[in-house]
Amino acid sequence: MTKTAPKGKKRRRWITRRRFLTVSAAGGGALALGFVVGPVVGRYRRQSAIRATAEATGAFQPNAWLVVHPDGRIVFTLDRVEMGQGTMTSHPMLIAEELEVDPRTIEVEFAVADRRYTHPEFGLQITGGSSSVRTSWDQLRHAGAVAREMLRRAAADDWGVPVEECAATDGTVVHAPTGRSRTYGSLTRLAAEQPIPDPPLKPAEEHTLIGTALDRLDAPMKVDGSAVFGIDVTIPGLLNAAVIRPPVQGAAVVSFDAGEAEGRPGVTAVVEIPTGVAVVAERYWQARTALDDVRVEWSGGRPDLDTQAMTEQLRRLTAVPGKTVRDDGDAEAVLAAAAGDYLEAAYDLPHLAHAPMEPQNCTAHVEGDRCEIWAPTQVPGVAQAAVADALDIPRENVVVHTTFLGGGFGRRLVADFVVEAAHLSRRIAGPVKVIWSREDDMCHSMYRPQVRHLLRAVLDEDGTPVAWHHRVAAPSLLEAIVPQWLPAMAPDAVPDVMTRGLSRVAGGVFRGDWVADPTSTEGASDTPYAIENLRVELARHDPGVPIGFWRSVGHSHTAFAVESFIDELATAAGRDPFELRRELLRDAPRNRGVLEAAAEHAGWGSPLPPGRFRGIAQHFSFETYVAEVAEVSVEAGRIRVHRVVCAVDCGRVINPDIVHAQMESGIVFGLAAALKQRISYVDGHVEQSNFHDFEMLRMNEMPEVEVVIVPSTEEPTGVGEPGVPPIAPAVANALAAATGRRIRTLPIEPALSA
Repeated sequence: MTKTAPKGKKRRRWITRRRFLTVSAAGGGALALGFVVGPVVGRYRRQSAIRATAEATGAFQPNAWLVVHPDGRIVFTLDRVEMGQGTMTSHPMLIAEELEVDPRTIEVEFAVADRRYTHPEFGLQITGGSSSVRTSWDQLRHAGAVAREMLRRAAADDWGVPVEECAATDGTVVHAPTGRSRTYGSLTRLAAEQPIPDPPLKPAEEHTLIGTALDRLDAPMKVDGSAVFGIDVTIPGLLNAAVIRPPVQGAAVVSFDAGEAEGRPGVTAVVEIPTGVAVVAERYWQARTALDDVRVEWSGGRPDLDTQAMTEQLRRLTAVPGKTVRDDGDAEAVLAAAAGDYLEAAYDLPHLAHAPMEPQNCTAHVEGDRCEIWAPTQVPGVAQAAVADALDIPRENVVVHTTFLGGGFGRRLVADFVVEAAHLSRRIAGPVKVIWSREDDMCHSMYRPQVRHLLRAVLDEDGTPVAWHHRVAAPSLLEAIVPQWLPAMAPDAVPDVMTRGLSRVAGGVFRGDWVADPTSTEGASDTPYAIENLRVELARHDPGVPIGFWRSVGHSHTAFAVESFIDELATAAGRDPFELRRELLRDAPRNRGVLEAAAEHAGWGSPLPPGRFRGIAQHFSFETYVAEVAEVSVEAGRIRVHRVVCAVDCGRVINPDIVHAQMESGIVFGLAAALKQRISYVDGHVEQSNFHDFEMLRMNEMPEVEVVIVPSTEEPTGVGEPGVPPIAPAVANALAAATGRRIRTLPIEPALSA
């Protein structure tokens, strides 16, 4: 199958999700998104404001994150939510490294919705994209260093000595020549008088905290029950509510009969809201059980939604050319010259729910033109803007308090559950907490899209791919999400009518053949494999299913297709799949580094116990490089994953324990999806309803996981999501080695038994 690679075609630059969100030139969407490009103002306070705070309270507050009180308390405002990924530990470590304090002495508060905490890349207050440490790495260290230097100078002025003779250590400033010392708390007023410096940051060799395995700061409160998740919120006069939701996507209430529900103990109201009919009661279970007594008549919606029909639509879309998103060399010419002598495979991946352990919930209290929210949201700014728009009140009149999140995985990047609670609070004129049941959460989610990949490749005489053609059919996540986010991105000075107009335009950017959504092809369009003729195309699919970002987003499906197909090419060429990858990663040293580390620690090529087989996969996502080797066996038609070795290069590591935990978390999350999970539609409704038919991995199914951190001096990158993408192809590749059967449709267990 030797083919000559055509010459002279210019390589096109492909667009990434982050690049689109920050520098896109896509019409109206770019105009709106361009509002937030550039530095975020207001995080560092003016000298006069610092002095005024000290005069009024005695506290020293040099920036939006840090307050030192006269009694010595140090309070850090965490502007990224804590949903299990470790920000409540890693971020105080960054501050403490430069402030020269023990992070365990820092009190952590969650930020309310506030533009001072706007994400420097996404342009709104958000926790997502595995970006929390990466984007806070310089900011928080600098914030700590500024505070430290102002405290040192305060002590030096007080003692009348050179600042160079004063050292900050363990929350005090010490004058070594005389042995004098002052606590930070005793210096707050003097520090507020100091000019704001721009100090250099400590070099890596002087770090005493960064790189250490500090115990999680949130663990004790989660163990003793003092941590407040959204579902734990309580305020005076609070009522609880459950909602009857449409039986099919998009249906609307025609009428309802409360029946005996209003007479049940504790029930205070049965009312219609935009999302259905709510039962309000003193306690949640009173409201929940009363739902059975309410009869609702529905109309409209999408009873035509059907997974099998969507699968056929995706097949038709991948049968014809799509929009080109990468075009190196001339893959089509090489394929044409091969005259059918090429390899082809199609991979199908289902809709998936996020299924966080804490279902959606929100507490809202609307009083007149003001609203207060308590919610486990990943996007406080979006929630604030959405509630303001829904209630037609000024944005500054909406206060959003963020709680602990019992898992996010991207589901809480939209504010539907927040707006719902606000509507209900206004309707009943009082504070209310709306709690979704597991069935609500499963059947009314924002799903990971159903996707199909079609790949073709030509091999030369050495079994090396010389042409690679990849066609993806998928819905546009940005078309669905960006219009919801834009109101939170636009400056306060932009009229609401303009913001709404720009939102509509931004969503329309991805329709037709204008802009290809980079979230659909990330991990495919930026593949690191050195293949001279490589073409990637995208066909937009719009079946009408609500979709959203799911942990690792597009990488969750592109990695399965790319890494499975590489293995298929290796098998066809009679080559070792590790060695083929290693050769094709010659221009990607960090990809190759994790591949080699995972293979070495897994004993790639060494004998295994009888009946066990290995599979390997590597992937780059969220600026982080991960490779995984899965060791499996198949008995009585069932697959068992015994061991997973994961090698990760995430740049400089803040806390290795968090890296280990997040890699393990990503593996179990991705493994459950790969083996068991899918969301399917029949006659417009979701078939799955709870964990009995959308299964999680059980404890006795969990493999042994070994995480290898590849040392690096590069800037830190993300770890919340990159562990997910490689696990499905690693397991599928091991299964192919075990059985000779290639599974190209997820989840694996139903496909294996088919």
